Amino acid sequence: MHEQKARQAAIYDLKGLNCPLPVLKARKRLAAMRPGSRLWLETTDPLAVVDIPAFCADAGHQLVETAAITGGHRFLVERGNAA
Repeated sequence: MHEQKARQAAIYDLKGLNCPLPVLKARKRLAAMRPGSRLWLETTDPLAVVDIPAFCADAGHQLVETAAITGGHRFLVERGNAA
């Protein structure tokens, strides 16, 4: 049960925000989380499909899953160990 709870991911609604705000807000939110924590990012910015994966690679976070949603995309990000 504990491991399942640890793996549940919050949803961060970034819909309606345009570049660079989704990445900036995601960076701030992930910085406040513990390494290994997961967060769903929901966006409507068409550039997020490029920006979020690039941000994860640059910041040392793992992009676990991506999915198209109505009007945008969802990204499951696992916080890395880097500060």
